[in-house]
Amino acid sequence: MSTYTLIATAAMGLEALVANEVKALGYECRTENGKVIFKGDETAIARCNLWLRTADRLKIVVGEFQAKTFDELFEKTKSLPWEQYLSANAEFPVQGKSVKSTLFSVSDCQAIVKKAIVERLRKQYKIETWLSETGPLYKIEVALLKDKATLTIDASGAGLHKRGYRVGQGGAPLKETLAAALVQLTNWHPDRPFVDPFCGSGTIPIEAALIGQNIAPGFNREFISEEWEWMPKKVWDDARLEAEDLAKYDQVLDITGSDLDHRMIDIANQNAFEAGLGDLIDFKQMQVRDFTAKKEYGVIVANPPYGERLGDRPQVEAMYEEMGRAFAPFETWSIYILTSHEEFEDCYGKQATKKRKLFNGFIRTDYYQFWGKRPPRPEKK
Repeated sequence: MSTYTLIATAAMGLEALVANEVKALGYECRTENGKVIFKGDETAIARCNLWLRTADRLKIVVGEFQAKTFDELFEKTKSLPWEQYLSANAEFPVQGKSVKSTLFSVSDCQAIVKKAIVERLRKQYKIETWLSETGPLYKIEVALLKDKATLTIDASGAGLHKRGYRVGQGGAPLKETLAAALVQLTNWHPDRPFVDPFCGSGTIPIEAALIGQNIAPGFNREFISEEWEWMPKKVWDDARLEAEDLAKYDQVLDITGSDLDHRMIDIANQNAFEAGLGDLIDFKQMQVRDFTAKKEYGVIVANPPYGERLGDRPQVEAMYEEMGRAFAPFETWSIYILTSHEEFEDCYGKQATKKRKLFNGFIRTDYYQFWGKRPPRPEKK
């Protein structure tokens, strides 16, 4: 087994959650803007792809260096041990980005990195003609930030939010990674009721169920690094076996999702079935103002419409008022609501206990947290 420098990329505001997940898997890490950096072997690559709920993707760092000229970029890229990662027939497209750097032409940087890797591989594999690029796919990225170049290989492929269960979605679907983050930022435990009154295609309830039964979010999909020659099949088999062993399929859950649109309820049911959770989540058509609950100490997580378009605002604000009235009697319930509406608390009729800045795609939002009364402590015998 070799040791690699790995990066788990994260949406702004979720770095601490991703870091906690990496630590829970047993890897020491450090956090920077938009990423969590740590060391790990081939097993770590497989386990992190399978288990990271809130990260966007996993990358392997091949090298980092200062580069202010194209010659520097070429020579330093060429000096890296690409043959340790790429086979002689590897397919390796190069993507790029440049922020606050002297080398600002991304297309030129991509072309130079590609040429440098080609020269390195041709020399190492003693190939005099063109590389065939008919083998496994390695997606390479050159990222320049303040003249520092970081060269990485994507170990995930499709983003980690693509769990493989979403067969249908609504107009503005919530990313699965953000949905998992919203659940993790609550005080919910699997033995308490969980409700999403704006469930749409069911993403938040499905992610809650995966968390509740400790099911690895990547169990239902494949990853680009599974095709690499130096990633043994046994590593993946063992990682999946571990995930199966750690799943708590017998954990009883009380999870409900509701939505005004009956078509979304049908899609939510299909998605839950695809995730293998069809019997665990109760989806029903209902308006938020009709919310009621007989149980105590439950958790509500909601991603209601934001009223981004001015014409929608009066209707959305009236709905926020309805929410405030509907939830008010349930003093033992904790309520968490994500919205970009800056006057949400005024409409809702209550000040949040706490709020946290998050980004839903490119939309800046606040996650309003209204903590319910704590359950009484069990009496000592």
